[in-house]
Amino acid sequence: MSKRFVVAWIVLFVVWMLEGMVVHGLLLGADYQALPGLFRPNTEAQGYFGWMILAHVLVAGAFVWIYERGIAPGKPWLGQGIRFGVAAALLTVVPTYLIYYAVQPLPGALVARQIVFDAIGLLVLGIIVAWLYRPRTAA
Repeated sequence: MSKRFVVAWIVLFVVWMLEGMVVHGLLLGADYQALPGLFRPNTEAQGYFGWMILAHVLVAGAFVWIYERGIAPGKPWLGQGIRFGVAAALLTVVPTYLIYYAVQPLPGALVARQIVFDAIGLLVLGIIVAWLYRPRTAA
């Protein structure tokens, strides 16, 4: 495990946690509170926060690990980051929220916002990991 990998893992973990707080706490928090039968109240949810941290540690590490193995030498890092973010969103965010919509009585507008906001988050994360792995120039 290289230093670059560890740094990228930590950076992605922090950014992903911040993205989650902004998207699901600020932008969608009121939507979730309007559905008390489907989501835990904030006071109860705090007791499960350790699981949220563990999930983000795992997903950030996996994100970096998969990106690291898919780098196309000689291709622009920004394009690779965007490509990876799109692929990750299509593999995770889009189908996950569509499945939740199929099995839970979630409002369609909420699901659409979840998909859009988290897909944008994955694009940003893809760009960040690509920037962290960009080719180093000679000093």
